[in-house]
Amino acid sequence: MLSGQCNCGAVAYELSAEPWGVFVCHCSICRRATGTNGNAVLLIPNEHFRWKSGLAHITTWTKPGHDWQTWFCKVCGANVPGENDAQRMFIPAGSLDDDRNLRVLDHIWVDSKASWDEIGDAGQQHAGAFDT
Repeated sequence: MLSGQCNCGAVAYELSAEPWGVFVCHCSICRRATGTNGNAVLLIPNEHFRWKSGLAHITTWTKPGHDWQTWFCKVCGANVPGENDAQRMFIPAGSLDDDRNLRVLDHIWVDSKASWDEIGDAGQQHAGAFDT
């Protein structure tokens, strides 16, 4: 069983299955949302995800004119898991308590990556640009 939490511990969750690996999005929306080179997440089927605490501390923000949404703790501002689609949750990779030797599987929108960003792992790179 893997678990994770936000920075202040107000929001906590657990996973009952091993994630496939890490996916990193390099689009401009994800870079602005995190203030880094992208957004590193895990995807896990809904049936293997459970909130332990803190639902009342979660809020969301949707980029106007898009379906892109981020979920975060109202107390500390840290990114927390959210609904990826009807079947899966996305889990911010940095919110796990134990990374269990996860590896990056895929980088997406790599043509939108920051000019200073150098991808140095073995994750598959998917070309394409998404900048708004």
